[in-house]
Amino acid sequence: MANKLKIVHIASEVAPFSKTGGLGDVTRSLPKALRRLGHEVIIISPFYEQVIDTAKHNLQPVFKNVKVFLNSEDQVEVTYWKGYLMEDLPIYFVENKKYFSKKKKIYGSSHENARFLLFDVAALKLLSLLKFKADIVHCHDWQTGLIPFYLKNDFRYSKTLKKARTVFTIHNLVFQFGHNWWEVPVADRDYGRRRLPHLGDPTIENINFAKRAILSADIINTVSEQYRAEIMTKKFGQDLQRILKNREERLYGIINGIDYNAYNPENDESLFRNYDYRKVNGKADNKKSLQKKFGLPIDAKIPLLCATSRVTFQKGFELIISLLPHFLRLDAQFVVIGSGDKKYIKELLKIARKYPKKLVVIPSHEENQKYETLVYAGSDFFLLPSVHEPCGINQLIAMRYGCIPIVREVGGLYDTVSNYNAMSGLGSGFTFKGEDDFAFYGAVVRALESYRHQADWKKLVEKVMQESNSWEIPAKKYVKLYRKAMKIKKSK
Repeated sequence: MANKLKIVHIASEVAPFSKTGGLGDVTRSLPKALRRLGHEVIIISPFYEQVIDTAKHNLQPVFKNVKVFLNSEDQVEVTYWKGYLMEDLPIYFVENKKYFSKKKKIYGSSHENARFLLFDVAALKLLSLLKFKADIVHCHDWQTGLIPFYLKNDFRYSKTLKKARTVFTIHNLVFQFGHNWWEVPVADRDYGRRRLPHLGDPTIENINFAKRAILSADIINTVSEQYRAEIMTKKFGQDLQRILKNREERLYGIINGIDYNAYNPENDESLFRNYDYRKVNGKADNKKSLQKKFGLPIDAKIPLLCATSRVTFQKGFELIISLLPHFLRLDAQFVVIGSGDKKYIKELLKIARKYPKKLVVIPSHEENQKYETLVYAGSDFFLLPSVHEPCGINQLIAMRYGCIPIVREVGGLYDTVSNYNAMSGLGSGFTFKGEDDFAFYGAVVRALESYRHQADWKKLVEKVMQESNSWEIPAKKYVKLYRKAMKIKKSK
């Protein structure tokens, strides 16, 4: 292939090895799509010993007990493991017993910044060991945010990486480093220019990885056009809107896709019955199976609404909970499955006890992973009234399974779901604007009313299932973005 690129993706999670949300899906699917386009791709991620099954994935150690120098005082020892995401697409893992092997959860320690500072340096060290002369170092979200900074500073004389250009993808600007940025006193906030502290210095936990990436990366992008515009405003900018606006000419938006091989109702083994857009009646069998599994009255005609995202304020659960008592007076059933904020989960479980024949709440990330596609296959509607949403993967997967989204017009939801018009038949879901409770309630009522007209409803499901949200088009856009990055003159 002419002009084949050498690309490394660096991320804190990569499905199916590790995953907490959409980031793991993106970092699995985008590298695959790029490899299928003929480019040379590798991936680097942490080795979470309590999470990643070495035997299942046939992982082998390739470099053992390597000393990594973080600065003039700190050095750590790491081991690198190797596996494959698909044929000719290797993935490498950074093992360090202290930082990545002790917990079953991949995030949430009291020293997140120290963990991922080590990971970032170890990832760059691995590229030198592999002699992988990358054209593009693609860094995903805050955990990899120091890599562009290091390549402009400590690693600027690296022979292996002298040609490399950095692309930093913002998957969610709320997350900038290892804890909430707004909880750091203004006087202690990182302004992104000074040298990094040593590991023993407690101020290391205030280093803003995302800010340093935005200041140093050759190209910055985020995961939808609408979110790109939003994060340059005070409302959505999470206190970084000024530096994003200053680098506007380097800031791009590319909507995510989903892996159509991983999410395919025609051959998905977790479904009760397989189906496609030509046989949408198969959804009725999956609905009955879902109702039976979760103890709801079995009735194929009653509309079933699901929510499968993280149970957090960002995903709109403040709004969902405030309106649930009103929703539960309607002739409908609801399934909420996923982990998240204990305050919201406690309230959801309380409401579910009051309405056991109408509402099922399963507060488990593991159960969500296990039943996610069956929930979409068996549900008629998918609820995601996010306060802000960089892209959203769930609504794309739901649509693939003929589960019609009800969403707020924000970020990637605005870019991927268009409001349904019953007269024209145009649109792919039910949308609402602003922060008004009644606007959301109105969208749900409109959706339920449309469901009553089954002939038109079937056409909507068939149409939505045929929408193209695969990674093929976004991957080609990323290649164009990489080529733009390579034309940028490297600053000294």
